[in-house]
Amino acid sequence: KGGHGHDAGGSSQRSSLLEEFRNNKSRKFELKDIQGHAVEFSQDQHGSRFIQTKLETARDDEKQMVFDEILPDVQKHMTDVFGNYVVQKFLEHGTTEQRRVLADQMVGHVLMLSLQMYGCRVIQKALEVIEPAQQSALVRELDGHVMRCVKDQNGNHVIQKCIEKIEAPVIQFIVDYFVGQVVPLATHPYGCRVIQRILEHCDEEQMTPVLNEIITHTGELVHDQYGNYVVQHVLEHGRKSDCKAVISQIQGKVFQMSQHKFASNVVEKVFQYAGQEDLPGLVAELITDNGTGLCPIHLMMRDQYGNYVVQKALDVCKGPLLDAMVQCIREQLPALKKFTYGKHILAYIEKMGYTSALLPANGPGGDQGSNDEDGDGVNSTSMGGGLPEGLVPTEVLTES
Repeated sequence: KGGHGHDAGGSSQRSSLLEEFRNNKSRKFELKDIQGHAVEFSQDQHGSRFIQTKLETARDDEKQMVFDEILPDVQKHMTDVFGNYVVQKFLEHGTTEQRRVLADQMVGHVLMLSLQMYGCRVIQKALEVIEPAQQSALVRELDGHVMRCVKDQNGNHVIQKCIEKIEAPVIQFIVDYFVGQVVPLATHPYGCRVIQRILEHCDEEQMTPVLNEIITHTGELVHDQYGNYVVQHVLEHGRKSDCKAVISQIQGKVFQMSQHKFASNVVEKVFQYAGQEDLPGLVAELITDNGTGLCPIHLMMRDQYGNYVVQKALDVCKGPLLDAMVQCIREQLPALKKFTYGKHILAYIEKMGYTSALLPANGPGGDQGSNDEDGDGVNSTSMGGGLPEGLVPTEVLTES
């Protein structure tokens, strides 16, 4: 599983030179001073850091001296807790030829390195800096092992780097593995990350099948602890048509989803990224009497998740939409003060400068010292002014 290097404690296996390096603070070491000991230094915590620092400004002949010493056992360095950083530094600051030689040393070992804690870092660095032909050769070794890598705590980072750094045709085989598997992967702790990279970096033709599956299963994904991030990603980075398709899957369910730990995150993003044409219907879902004399926003303000959706809606809406929400909140002010999450809304609207507008005409009322959440706590008076003109619940909008 890779070497552990030399830890910060003592070791009888250290050479006298490494012992002097670690203990003699007055001597100023240069790379030439460790000739013949580069391997040992690379696998020591302090020695590795020394080599890394020096390689950034070293002459080519100094780099070559260290490189020649570590090359015979470079694969061991790639999986070593300290040695891997020296290899990465050569990939960053080495010569073109040194980068080419290091990439050649990875051929035939890409899967093993990708699944190993330190090796995966070396592979990622290589994919950032080596020539396209070598990139392609290394990546092809993962064909047939994509799902194993995606679901691995180390390998998933390599797949992400492939998607970020390599030309679309070369990584088409990676995307192909995802088609038909988007839901199980989007609900996986590592798979969800890889899908997000596809949405960010792949061309339109590649990502369309993946996007279509996400949109089709939005209702399922928003309730998942990982899937909700994938849907949020579509709203943040997707085309306008993709955002509208996701929003259409949320419309009519805003109240229910707002009270769910994971789905509420998506509803917040829906308000943030909805177009002006969609906001009236979304707001109407919050402030339309549900037949009990209450509006959904009254219950959402008291909910540990829903209150954040209300804050986001207040944040993004303007004009008549904002006025309608404030009027709705105004009626519940006395009851709101009794609830922990209701107080969040009060603090938020005070920050917005709406305090005076929210005070009911007959004074604050209610026992402000009480925090009894077992009671009804809701003023069941109907909405004062009703909906602003032209504001229709989303269900009505979508049916017409």
